[in-house]
Amino acid sequence: MKNNFYDPKYYVNREISWVQFDHRVLNEAKNKKVPLFERLKFMSIVSSNLDEFFMVRVASLIDMIHAGYEKKDIAGMKPKKQLEALLAEIHMLVEEQYNAFNRSLVPALLKAGLEIVKHHEDLTDAEKEYVDKYFMESVYPVLTPMAVDSSRPFPLIRNKTLNLGAMVRKKGTKDELEFATVQVPSVLDRVVVLPAAESENTDAEKADKKEAGAPLRIIMLEEIIERNISKLFLHYDIICAQHYRITRNGDFTLQEEEAEDLLQEIQKQVKKRQRGDAIRLEIEEGMDKRLLKFLKKELKIDDEEVYRIDGPLDLTVCMKIYGMSGFDNLKEAKHTPVAVPEFEGVESIFEGIRKGDVLMHHPYQSFTPVVDFIRQAATDPKVLAIKQTLYRVSGNSPIIAALQKAAGEGKQVTVLVELKARFDEEHNIEWAKQLEKAGCHVIYGLVGLKTHSKITLVVRKDDDGIRRYVHLGTGNYNDSTAKLYTDIGLFTCDSKIGEDATAVFNMLSGYSEPEGWNDLLLAPLWLKERFIYLIRREVANVKAKKSAHIIAKMNSLCDPDIIAELYAASAAGVKIDLIVRGICCLKVGIPNVSENITVRSIVGTFLEHSRIFYFENAGNNEIYCGSADWMPRNLERRVEIVFPVKDERHKAELRHILDTELMDNIGASVLEPDSYSYHKPDRRGKKTVNSQAIFVQEAKEKYEASLPKEDNNGRRFIPAMSPSESALPKD
Repeated sequence: MKNNFYDPKYYVNREISWVQFDHRVLNEAKNKKVPLFERLKFMSIVSSNLDEFFMVRVASLIDMIHAGYEKKDIAGMKPKKQLEALLAEIHMLVEEQYNAFNRSLVPALLKAGLEIVKHHEDLTDAEKEYVDKYFMESVYPVLTPMAVDSSRPFPLIRNKTLNLGAMVRKKGTKDELEFATVQVPSVLDRVVVLPAAESENTDAEKADKKEAGAPLRIIMLEEIIERNISKLFLHYDIICAQHYRITRNGDFTLQEEEAEDLLQEIQKQVKKRQRGDAIRLEIEEGMDKRLLKFLKKELKIDDEEVYRIDGPLDLTVCMKIYGMSGFDNLKEAKHTPVAVPEFEGVESIFEGIRKGDVLMHHPYQSFTPVVDFIRQAATDPKVLAIKQTLYRVSGNSPIIAALQKAAGEGKQVTVLVELKARFDEEHNIEWAKQLEKAGCHVIYGLVGLKTHSKITLVVRKDDDGIRRYVHLGTGNYNDSTAKLYTDIGLFTCDSKIGEDATAVFNMLSGYSEPEGWNDLLLAPLWLKERFIYLIRREVANVKAKKSAHIIAKMNSLCDPDIIAELYAASAAGVKIDLIVRGICCLKVGIPNVSENITVRSIVGTFLEHSRIFYFENAGNNEIYCGSADWMPRNLERRVEIVFPVKDERHKAELRHILDTELMDNIGASVLEPDSYSYHKPDRRGKKTVNSQAIFVQEAKEKYEASLPKEDNNGRRFIPAMSPSESALPKD
């Protein structure tokens, strides 16, 4: 009987798979082999991930339930069943997170010389005097205490803010209890360093205190406010005062076809986020029942949406602790990306690209050439036009500045700014306005589609005619995240890719799709069909007794059509190795279905973000990189670009990256046949392989090998610069 590869029993629920990913991040926070302060960073990431997950994915499920949506997911679960299972999983994750924080991280920090004072009652007399003075001088003027009574309704509690709630009663009366609240101000440092026991200590002496034996003590700002809350409600007795935090529904649906002005519509919807329904309430463990009852009633929160926390609410504060000075020995050595050898010693970046395609592996290699590509194009008199897609950029983006300059220089500058990039909408709206003001032609994305592709086209009038220079990537044009995310970038002036790049921008700006394409694969047009064809070709090869192998690296895998094709290929005998950082709805080890499939997830110092797809093709292998994961949204609802890597040297380099990650036994976790759990590979008797550390070292070695060689007398031969190059200003 023919197997039904779409059977729900072969699939994992997407949301639960994501929770398992956050478990893998938490495992790094628990891993005692990871430097202590790096563990703090992972602890912060767990909380940050959860915040966004609630605002989008949990919110989406709640909206489905309220709308009466009954369709099952690929794992056969209706929205209500998904939400029930999901909240149970999240409660367990949060409990595990705080157990790790309290029982492992806090004691380890104390041993290392940093003590977190959990409650203000634990302060010494001198410290109490210090925080009380600090409160009156620096905190009190910023606070806005808010009482709730017949004349003052329950206030708007802003999304993700930390608050102190209290039940109060007028002094000298037996009146009913009233509710009062105050927001912990985010404009002040949440981590407050307490003074040393000795008087007159300088800040430097405080920071060095741990070296003298006594730990450096810190306390959270909310504890200082709680200690002094009576000063905010002078005519009231404080019956109880405890911390709470809410998360609101941050998901919104745009009626793009009906919107007269997309920019204004998105601005309006973004403002609604602060007023979305409360979908999670985090409270201090042991909160007074009367206070909790009041909050649940006003926020319309059910019991399963309440999270009782033993420790500081919102552990993104761990990133603040990570940033404290004086603990560098407990952190990873800071990585500085190395220069890209192909651009060393060339007169311009365009000269380097003309010599041949340039493949870059970030953050091991510098992102600077990508920024320089726009900067040089902006002032180069031979450049006629610059066209670029922007999804997420940095806060003070040098690329935006270069595009503005290019427009000022009279270049034709076209920029697609994706206004619907989730949680970056406000930034992108501001960038779009600035670019328009500078004279750029700005496209606000396409109706019904997000433009997630990463492509830049520079049209230049070279001495031998018009030439198109193209940059394609797997990551955003963000110089900040490029230091933290692993991505692949390609520079090329290949004429066929140049033609396709022109067609892409014509399609984005004028809805004009060409009759044919050369090399680029585009979603939502035919990218999915092309991937299916490539998978089926491997099946045909294995049936013909030819070599067949698929290696695919991506962020997430949940497209049922792709998974069904992978199952069919595995059943036919194709070896499939998947490197999936986050969501994976595919199960491994199912007899006659997925016995030939392996899945591993790598969580390390850098965020694994690149997408690389390898197809053996009977020895004539093809390798593609791009912006698309194997998810329905990427393949069907976004403009994505996947590009072939043609140069054999670059193909070998990408295969080396994949092979190294498949051997990783430090950052990698391997998916078990039970479909949910991942385990660290057994390293007994095996060589330790940390793929990220290897790539750091290899990038350095590649750069050093490209440097001019010295002769036997120690003299270094350095090519003379051309007159035009020597006249260039130095950064």
